[in-house]
Amino acid sequence: MDHKMIAKQFLITGIIMAVIAMGLSILFRIQLAWPDKNFPFLETFLGKWAEGGRIKPDFYLALVTIHGTIMVFFVLTAGLSGTFSNLLIPLQVGARDMASPFLNMLSYWFFFMACVIMMSSFFIQTGPASGGWTVYPPLSVVAKAMPGSGMGMTLWLISMVLFVASSLMGGINYVSTILNMRTKGMDLWKMPLTIWAFFLTAILGILSFPVLVAGVVLMVFDRSFGTSFYLSDIVMGTDILPNEGGSPILWQHLFWFLGHPEVYIVIMPALGISSEVISVNSRKPIFGYHAMVYSLIGITVLSFIVWGHHMFVTGMNPLLGGVFMITTLIIAVPSAVKTFNYLATLWRGNIRFTPAMLFAIGLVSFFISGGLTGIFLGNASLDINLHDTYFVVAHFHLVMGSAAIFGMLAGVYHWFPRMFGKMMNAKLGYLHFWLTFIAAYLVFFPLHFLGLDGVPRRYYAFTEFEFMKKWLTVNVFVTWAAIMAALAQVAFLFNFFYSIFKGKVAPQNPWESNTLEWTAPVEHIHGNWPGEIPTVYRWPYDYSKPGHDADFIPQTVPFSQTMSSNLPHDFEGNAEAEKIQQDWELANPVEANKG
Repeated sequence: MDHKMIAKQFLITGIIMAVIAMGLSILFRIQLAWPDKNFPFLETFLGKWAEGGRIKPDFYLALVTIHGTIMVFFVLTAGLSGTFSNLLIPLQVGARDMASPFLNMLSYWFFFMACVIMMSSFFIQTGPASGGWTVYPPLSVVAKAMPGSGMGMTLWLISMVLFVASSLMGGINYVSTILNMRTKGMDLWKMPLTIWAFFLTAILGILSFPVLVAGVVLMVFDRSFGTSFYLSDIVMGTDILPNEGGSPILWQHLFWFLGHPEVYIVIMPALGISSEVISVNSRKPIFGYHAMVYSLIGITVLSFIVWGHHMFVTGMNPLLGGVFMITTLIIAVPSAVKTFNYLATLWRGNIRFTPAMLFAIGLVSFFISGGLTGIFLGNASLDINLHDTYFVVAHFHLVMGSAAIFGMLAGVYHWFPRMFGKMMNAKLGYLHFWLTFIAAYLVFFPLHFLGLDGVPRRYYAFTEFEFMKKWLTVNVFVTWAAIMAALAQVAFLFNFFYSIFKGKVAPQNPWESNTLEWTAPVEHIHGNWPGEIPTVYRWPYDYSKPGHDADFIPQTVPFSQTMSSNLPHDFEGNAEAEKIQQDWELANPVEANKG
């Protein structure tokens, strides 16, 4: 039940699910690049789903659906937040474990069962769910609509309920631990930005995930008990279904009320991780700490009132569309604040280009490039033209997919010594970064132009349409880039698992960081610190302070030990410490003036 072990379980499971999701994406990219070719090896691996060496249309839709589901929920949500919230919250706030270790353990096993049930749908006769990761009705509700609407969809729904239960147990635990179990001296303004990000992410999840469960329950009622929450006036062939009075738009409201906060549930932990990695490796205090916290709070609040921008094409009242457009564009402000603060922290820093730092900078790059295209999609008049095209695919794969994955990888490289007591190989890390960074842009940047030309996503073989045929060579190029990205992950996987067993033994604080996790013993013990829990005296970003003999000062070092480098704002709210400092400066005017 130790939080560090549960973090590793989340990480390993997340990596396995990511490998599966990437494999699925390669399969459907092969179909998009060579829609008229047969590949016998596909039949060898996929059997009846690729008879003659070509993926069947129904299975193609299933691949797209499960790829999206796994990446959004199981990798970027549970794999990222589950790993680093579990690892860092107790260690960075100075707690021996989570508020409820048992609930914490249960959250992992619910997540694990959700993964098993989702993957089991590949082994049933009708195959996995195939209505898209947003599972819009009626494909998700009418069981006979298509093969993937049957048992595969039922398993999808069961899996998601288990996943949400896992997320809620984890989120409640994270919030309780941060509010109640901080060590002495660790007030809210001394918490690392990682903890702020995990804290607000947990609140987002607690408030938004139950809405999805409510929507899923109504969907189960429609599927199994003949209700009509999401169905009305459906004709299938010669059959007129009895449902009336419902609307699939209701599902869209419920889904996107979770769906848009989900974007920030994914990206905020990655932003928190990057804040820590960038500050440590720039050897500078994070620029605008308070602004970073307030921008996270702003994103948290605003993310609940922007879901309608996913529904501009549903016939929404133009006035309501205008409201959602304004709130969507406003959320760009706190996002821009964070970007500016990252760049200001990097500016004139004594930068150490560790693999973790490169991935954190890569996140900033994707967050900017993907965020800019978000302005197009947040605008109602532009979104109507771009809706459900490859422009949307390119946008969210950059700003949400690539950025969050890079944040997660930055975290893995940075805290690997803390998790396993070993160092990862830096050269393999550089190879992994550059291949992945280049490949990600080669995959997703060209897709913007397909979208601008009106090429819709999720089409099995769009070469049937004359105006889209010119994009075939681009699809071939993108598919080779995707294969390159997949091969790059081999370097990471080898480095990760090899280093666990054969890596160089890590020192206590390999990155010369200030936060508390590096004061705990590297040896794996339950309770983090064998004796007394350390006391916190300062914020976590005291890097390169003038007058100090080293370029970092851990949070556990009292101000009385760094008299020559203390600054007036260090003593906010502590009159006694300020008086001691003033007395020292009067007694040591020469040393005091050096700072």
